[in-house]
Amino acid sequence: MTTVHFEKPRWIRDLRRFLPLKSQFVITGCVRDLQAREVSDGVVAALSLINCLESELREVGYSDVVTFRPFSGFSLPSGGSAEQLTQVMTRHGLGSENPCGHGIDALAAAIDPFVQSNEAPAALIIDFASRLVNRLDVLSSAEQGLFTRAQIASHTARPRPGGPTRAPFYNSIIWVADRETDLPGWLTLENPRIRHISIPVPDSIIRKSVAPMMLRTLPDAPASGSPELAAQADLFVNLTEGLLLADLNSIAQLGRSEGISVAEIADAVRRYKVGVTEDPWKRIDRSKIAAAEGFVRNRVKGQDHAVQHLVDIIKRAVTGVGRSNASGRPRGVAFLAGPTGVGKTELAKTVTSLLFGDESAYIRFDMSEFSAEHADQRLIGAPPGYVGYDAGGELTNAIRERPFSVVLFDEIEKAHPRILDKFLQVLDDGVLTSGRGDRVYFSEAIILFTSNLGIYRTDATGQRVANVGPADKRDVLTAKVRQEIENHFKLVLNRPEILNRIGENIIVFDFIRRDIAEQIFDQQVERLLWDTRALGFDVTLSTAARESLRDLCLSDLSNGGRGIRNMIEAYLANPLARAVFDTGKLSGSFEITNLVVGDKINLMVEERSVL
Repeated sequence: MTTVHFEKPRWIRDLRRFLPLKSQFVITGCVRDLQAREVSDGVVAALSLINCLESELREVGYSDVVTFRPFSGFSLPSGGSAEQLTQVMTRHGLGSENPCGHGIDALAAAIDPFVQSNEAPAALIIDFASRLVNRLDVLSSAEQGLFTRAQIASHTARPRPGGPTRAPFYNSIIWVADRETDLPGWLTLENPRIRHISIPVPDSIIRKSVAPMMLRTLPDAPASGSPELAAQADLFVNLTEGLLLADLNSIAQLGRSEGISVAEIADAVRRYKVGVTEDPWKRIDRSKIAAAEGFVRNRVKGQDHAVQHLVDIIKRAVTGVGRSNASGRPRGVAFLAGPTGVGKTELAKTVTSLLFGDESAYIRFDMSEFSAEHADQRLIGAPPGYVGYDAGGELTNAIRERPFSVVLFDEIEKAHPRILDKFLQVLDDGVLTSGRGDRVYFSEAIILFTSNLGIYRTDATGQRVANVGPADKRDVLTAKVRQEIENHFKLVLNRPEILNRIGENIIVFDFIRRDIAEQIFDQQVERLLWDTRALGFDVTLSTAARESLRDLCLSDLSNGGRGIRNMIEAYLANPLARAVFDTGKLSGSFEITNLVVGDKINLMVEERSVL
């Protein structure tokens, strides 16, 4: 197999180009990441920045490279004895004793002798330079002295021939900082003798150069240069978009420690991204999923089509069918539309209970709270410089803590259109960048939206009128609701791309019909009586009382199951509590024989026996 030529990263080419031209450099960006470097023909390794700098500097002709770090003082990047360090320091004017503690005074005193040294060209790398200053706006006398000396030295330094080509090189000072603004602006800005170099996040070319070497350390790794290794390396590169080389190295370490083969590298990447080492999807009881339709229909009445559609999404999420290794999209996405009180939110709770054993484990956002233009900052966090920046966002924090979850965005149509733009990246790539710059992954979550869109529409006069009603058959209702949803996203919001990402997973719920309403009524009444029994009061309803209550609670089905629950509270729960309280007993067995509707609801209650 032909060896692919490794091209040095742009920041290294930039450094080498300006070494003969600039006396000092400020390196920022991904300075804590590993850096790609060709250590032999066709073999690219990931080295620390300091080791990479040393190798590059020595390759072009620098005789010595010394590192300075706060608190630890001077050292040799590649290691060496204390005697060797002393020899190098003495040779280049850095003194004969290595300063301990902060050492800022010793560093300031060493700058002039080092820059003016007539020995073969050398480089002083000042690592963690961002930690040298406490407050940029109020420099201490020691800090002021250090950077003043550095500024003067940048202008007084003179190059000398060095290396095999005898090119002119300075005794270079290289500041390694998190950001350029961590150093005084008067030192770096408009200084023609200082070059700022930023190290970007490694692109696909850089990642591809180190991927084969990292994968060869995994169990059962194919031979170097084999098509199998090349294919898995390409997959590894595609899955790690936006990650650092240090992240890639950690993924490989995760694979080695857990015995993950090269063929399973996608699983290692996914687990690393979401921050877990176990896969809850693989631990879900398949027998529970097999019986899911019956379990869900027992709680969500009259919505068989919606239940079946969502259960299919759940089964696909569990099995992984149709989900490529390179995909970071959520496990499942559904848009639940329909009238109020028909079970949309209840279905989300039921699915959560089915998957994770606890219906409260779902993450719910009431989107009516996000109607303001800048409410997106609540979801992803405030940008740098704003109050609350360090706190992060409600959504990004929740997903980071519980990546395996059901996320419900309730009444999505009430959110500001700017909020909807945040979902484009989530639905397409399964990733969202927080205000702090952290990448949060949704690849293991199920995303559910609920909406009342399509139940009403705006007529030609601008009035809000009913678009569908209980008299409409389910297929007619579905068509009308879907059409209004499409009009809303395409014509009103001008965001058809959101619908395109949801695809055919718009699930329209039917109205609660009379036969289903009776089932809901019986279920909720029995639940209330069961809960009352747990309090020590055994209450039953006579046939006449139950029928009277049924007629009252089902007289208006416009509010669906939630309306039935409200009626039961008004006509049964409240008067029952009043009647039981008035008995003065702490327990007992009672029968409700009749229900009287007047200025207030009264129950005719007879005590059967004392418990």
